[in-house]
Amino acid sequence: MPIAHTEKSASRFQLRPYGIAILFVLVGFGVSEALFRLFDTARVSMVFLASVLVTAVTQGAYPAFFSAILAFAIYNFYLVEPRFTFSLASPEDVLTLLMFLAVALLTGGIAGRLRDEAERNRLRARATSALFEASRQLSSADDEAAVRQLVVEHMAAAAKGEATMIDQSRVWSFPPTPSLSAPASSDFARDGWRVRDVIADGTHLGIAAWRETEPGPDADSERLIHVLIDLGAAAILRARLAVERSEVAAAVRTEQLRNALLSSISHDLRTPLAAILASASSLKAFGGQFPAEVREDLATTIEEEAERLNRFVANLLSMTKLESNALVLETQTFAAAEVANRAADHVGRLGYIVERELEGSAMIDGDPILLDQALSNVLENAARYGREGGTIVVSVRETTTSVLIEVADCGPGVPETDQDRIFEKFYRSPGSAGASQGTGLGLSIARGLVEAMGGSIGAADRVDGKSGLVVRISFPRKTIA
Repeated sequence: MPIAHTEKSASRFQLRPYGIAILFVLVGFGVSEALFRLFDTARVSMVFLASVLVTAVTQGAYPAFFSAILAFAIYNFYLVEPRFTFSLASPEDVLTLLMFLAVALLTGGIAGRLRDEAERNRLRARATSALFEASRQLSSADDEAAVRQLVVEHMAAAAKGEATMIDQSRVWSFPPTPSLSAPASSDFARDGWRVRDVIADGTHLGIAAWRETEPGPDADSERLIHVLIDLGAAAILRARLAVERSEVAAAVRTEQLRNALLSSISHDLRTPLAAILASASSLKAFGGQFPAEVREDLATTIEEEAERLNRFVANLLSMTKLESNALVLETQTFAAAEVANRAADHVGRLGYIVERELEGSAMIDGDPILLDQALSNVLENAARYGREGGTIVVSVRETTTSVLIEVADCGPGVPETDQDRIFEKFYRSPGSAGASQGTGLGLSIARGLVEAMGGSIGAADRVDGKSGLVVRISFPRKTIA
């Protein structure tokens, strides 16, 4: 059930402007009396008109009307002959007084209405500015709690008091410590709060309440508060929809990654398993009939494919650990050249030509096993996308502050715009469409392992004039005392 608005009666009549009007008229009377005594003239009606105009400009139309009538009475009683009576000596005096009253009422009314209209325009401009600022802030907020807090802050400013918003058991208020003790409508009514529902597109989003601590807000402030609540309701609903869209997009992205991974796994698992099974079954069935070199070749195939399968499983485990922040490093100081040489030997056994330019004195801190895995992934990527029969160059060198490990292939290279993206999961550069396909995880895992050890990894074009890509791994240099 929607909660009814709690109405609080407040009269628009205030005594202060009328008191100020009396003061202005009395000042005008004092000046008129002084002029009468100094110059012995009763033609001082303009002084009273001036007091009426000042009242109109500073206090508004209704106090100006009041001051005009009061000035008329004082002018008649004290200055029109016979003085100190309300009787008139001649029809001319009646006409003069009536003209004074008419002019005072007219000028006071016009000046007062101009002043009131200027005040209303000022309030409208302030309300428009407040709405613009609230709209700007709400449009940039995408968190529901932040949206609600912004709304209650603007409501409190418009009400010149305090505001709160309640959604089930959650409460947002401004000033931060709410004065209500429980989110019940009876508490609101008893404590003088105004309450309304927060609804957007038919969805109930809670209730909003506000009350003033200064003299009650005018109708424009009330309208501003209601518009703020409606703006806030739309922003809250937009924030909820944004969360739902993000969840849907994340679910779609997860499903796409899962399908891509399953597709890659199914291919990369079947290939080495099929080779192992074929070689093992051949040895079992015909081992005695095969020449020694054939048996050795089958055993080598089993070993290489088992190693390939082991690397593939290690990559999957590393990816899982990286995703869940469960990777454990066995940090030690070691020679980068030894790890690079070991990874190059592995790729060389697969039939690729690997040139080595290794500085044996380059020492780094890290996990040599994980670095071996990362380098093997980079080298296998270079072999997969390099030109058939081409040479892979792996180098290790020192600078004054770092140790650089570089792997250069002889493939078609990667466009500069894609050189950062090749380290993303499942991403392949358009130029590699014709190459043999892997899981699309090798470089992504290499980056995760290198960064976990405090290093950095990147890609760039070769600078020696040859086509191809250089993957550069950098670690802080370790100085051995």
